Amino acid sequence: MNMGTRIIADMYRDSVALMKISSAITLLDGVNQASCIMATPANLELLREAGLIADDPGARPNEVLIAVEAETDAAVNAALDAAEAALRADPVVVDGGGVASEPLRSIEMALDANVQANFTLIATPGPFAAAEAFKSVQLGLNVMMFSDNVTIEDELALKTKADQAGLMVMGPDCGTAIIDGSPLGFANVVRRGTIGIVAASGTGLQQVSCLIDAAGCGVSQAIGTGGRDLDRNIGGITTKRAIATLGADSDTDVIVLISKPPAPDVAAVVLELAVATGKPVVACLLGYAPEGSGLAGVSYARTLEQAAFMAVTASGGTTAAEPGGLVAAPLPSLNGDRQYLRALYSGGTFCYEALTMLGGALDGVHSNTSSANTQTLNDPWTSTAHTVLDLGDDLFTRGRPHPMIDHRLRNDRIMAEAENPDTAVILFDVVLGHGSHEDPVAAMTPALSAVPGHANGGPVLLGFVCGTEGDPQGLARQRAAMADLGVLLADNNAQAVRTAAAILEGAQ
Repeated sequence: MNMGTRIIADMYRDSVALMKISSAITLLDGVNQASCIMATPANLELLREAGLIADDPGARPNEVLIAVEAETDAAVNAALDAAEAALRADPVVVDGGGVASEPLRSIEMALDANVQANFTLIATPGPFAAAEAFKSVQLGLNVMMFSDNVTIEDELALKTKADQAGLMVMGPDCGTAIIDGSPLGFANVVRRGTIGIVAASGTGLQQVSCLIDAAGCGVSQAIGTGGRDLDRNIGGITTKRAIATLGADSDTDVIVLISKPPAPDVAAVVLELAVATGKPVVACLLGYAPEGSGLAGVSYARTLEQAAFMAVTASGGTTAAEPGGLVAAPLPSLNGDRQYLRALYSGGTFCYEALTMLGGALDGVHSNTSSANTQTLNDPWTSTAHTVLDLGDDLFTRGRPHPMIDHRLRNDRIMAEAENPDTAVILFDVVLGHGSHEDPVAAMTPALSAVPGHANGGPVLLGFVCGTEGDPQGLARQRAAMADLGVLLADNNAQAVRTAAAILEGAQ
């Protein structure tokens, strides 16, 4: 195998742009692996673990490093050239009079150009993200930090400073938000409405907002907080401010809270604040069991599906599907000795939701995600008994784009699981929206079409699409393409998990 690197000096690109370029050059003929990164120490270590570099390439943190593994030297060079061309292809902005605008190279320059701005989205490498966020707060701007690898100490200091200034910091590792109707990060196109969402979960926010849209209702604001906000060390600083904001918002009638298990004392405080707004509150804190009957005024949802239903009902909507059912199609029986579930998620919250649902339904559930009643996989690259994977975990994305952008890793895993005679059901998600692959089912077609059909003794393919018809990829088009490939279609993750369990239990 042939390897090659190229350094692009004095250049910065955000992580989403670099992931898209990485995904595009990986599809070139003869290329096996490829990655474009900002050459921070953490990113270089990820490339070493992925086998794309061995020695120090000599790149500095303010430089872009392109690394390629391909079958021939010619393929390596072609990929390096293509990546550099994409990196240098930024168009010059020209106004109607033909005057070229100076590129904005700092937050201060951007604010001078748009004095009404009150919001900064930061997607720099983690070691630089906190500094840019502190600058933004000092300038009186709210912040969304798409960046991860920010220390919890910096997060606490940043959120505390912002809160004292009456500002909000969403993140770090805040991948999704919808602010005043504008989708940010990995977010879907949903209709405006009266339901406000506060979420320490990206795909959780996406699932609930999409199901609300499918029910004919809409979202006023969808505020991501970052996954650690309800940790005891942070204390829910952003969640508290978001609740206060939605409480004072005349366009918000219902408040939905979404997270993985919070610190119990932090959960108690934020729930009390939500109730104090006087608005109906729906809490979907996966894995969190409130003591007794909980607070009056809070409806507790065990699944994202149930949270969306409760929110729609509380807002006066009537078209949301009643949660708890299975897919409408007849359930297939198991083939031969096939007996195990293999769930391959690109969304981390979907993985965790599946684990909370399956813990008491199936014996011997293994995962790379920690959860009650779940066993840790010794080797995440090899499934054991029932296996539920978060393929967006750092372990799987080292040197690779996120699986919402690049489907090759999951494609390989789908084919490997299909070849395993123990695999009975392969469950997977497809996530639409801005930032995701432009045609995800087309990207998965080579793998899905290679799986022996259930009628030919193969495993059951079971999937769902998280998205809306307004998304660039088109919900109906993606679902139709999956059905044409023989995939048993669920409406959401909870329904898919129940259906998988029912198939494995032999329910009809």
